[in-house]
Amino acid sequence: MHHKVRQISLVSVGLVAGVCVSIGISAVAQKQPSDPLPLSELREFTEVYGAIKNFYVEPVTDQKLFEGAISGMVSNLDPHSAYLDQDAFKELRVGTQGQFGGLGIEVGTEDGFVKVISPIEDTPAQRAGVKAGDLIIKIDNKPTKGMSLSDAVNLMRGKPKTTIKLTLLRKSVDKPIDVTIMRDIIKVQSVKFKMLDDGYGYVRITQFQEHTGEYLAKALNKLEAEKPMKGIVLDLRNNPGGLLNAAVGVAGAFLPKNALVVSTDGRTEDSHRKLVVTPSDYLRGQEKDYLSDLTAVAKKLPMVVVVNGGSASASEIVSGALQDNGRAKILGTQTFGKGSVQTILPLNNNTAIKLTTARYYTPSGASIQARGIVPDFYVAETPEGDVVGRIREADLSHHLNNDKGGQETPPPDERKVELAPDAKDLKPILFGSADDYQLQQALNYLKGKPVAQNKRPPEETAKADKKK
Repeated sequence: MHHKVRQISLVSVGLVAGVCVSIGISAVAQKQPSDPLPLSELREFTEVYGAIKNFYVEPVTDQKLFEGAISGMVSNLDPHSAYLDQDAFKELRVGTQGQFGGLGIEVGTEDGFVKVISPIEDTPAQRAGVKAGDLIIKIDNKPTKGMSLSDAVNLMRGKPKTTIKLTLLRKSVDKPIDVTIMRDIIKVQSVKFKMLDDGYGYVRITQFQEHTGEYLAKALNKLEAEKPMKGIVLDLRNNPGGLLNAAVGVAGAFLPKNALVVSTDGRTEDSHRKLVVTPSDYLRGQEKDYLSDLTAVAKKLPMVVVVNGGSASASEIVSGALQDNGRAKILGTQTFGKGSVQTILPLNNNTAIKLTTARYYTPSGASIQARGIVPDFYVAETPEGDVVGRIREADLSHHLNNDKGGQETPPPDERKVELAPDAKDLKPILFGSADDYQLQQALNYLKGKPVAQNKRPPEETAKADKKK
């Protein structure tokens, strides 16, 4: 891929992949394999193909067989590589505008089922009670066991104002749960902001979209014009990620010019990149530099970033950049650990493959992959623990390892996640509200008051001690 690449995120109808990806303009065929083709394996493949064509109980089209073969070949690599059919590829190219039709859930696969990574804030799925970690075992009574993720996506797609029934398995509930959801146009407001008590600005970013950096700059200017700010709280909780250039722009709002935000590394020359606070790394084309008119206090005020296990990919890039550059303290719980780069490689028939091609590294050189960002202050959702349990990258089958030797987050059965004793009876926290315990602790830090921390899980203790 010798042409300049363009970063976009996979946003499907009702499903958000929550990853930073780049789209390759040149055809896949231009990259020839370096090794000879394995003739014995190709012979076996053609034998299987011929057997299906000749003996399967019903006729099967060539297109279905080849698409299935491609899909299986790619999806077995890692949780984020996938085959995109024509509909999925079309939605990918138009889905970063902050509006799309569907349910509003981020999903992956686990043990042959579709697994909910996170419902998107203020969407039909969240309002219907879908929770992170739920296994979708049926879609409109059709079992999902063994179903490819793309097929499941196709079943969940549909016109707004039409209904769909999901059957869910939840660890805390003995029986399957049936949930009927009305599809809708999902409008994701990526930047929300308000002035908190005593002049502290609160900015929540729900997703990294095309104009998120621009909206953030406007929000900070409005807050400073309303009342001189004493400090800033940046809320990235449950933010699944999005556009890489948007992440660089958001970090750039708080960092000095040319500060390193993130680096990537993989097997190809294209994958060796360092992204810094410069317009060429956060702007698209000839658009105006939205950071040029940003209030100067944004780069100077005391700052806290609030994260949790639902903060992934671009959220982790921003958190890691601000932490490693000494610009902000990170408060909350360990992030998701999505530290890989996906490249969209178009095929010749308006389809594509989404292929993992590199890993992300924070400015200090630490790998985000299957590790995430360890907060400076470990604070759960309540004094007793979290209200909602969350899955992380390390919980997903076939996830990439942490090549820098970082301790991976253990799977849920081995991870000592501290949940509040009455978590089942508690409602999810309304971020930014007066009852938001993590936000209150962030304000305590900015005001010079003690921060009430929860007991840090064992897997975080070693790294936290090493940082001191």
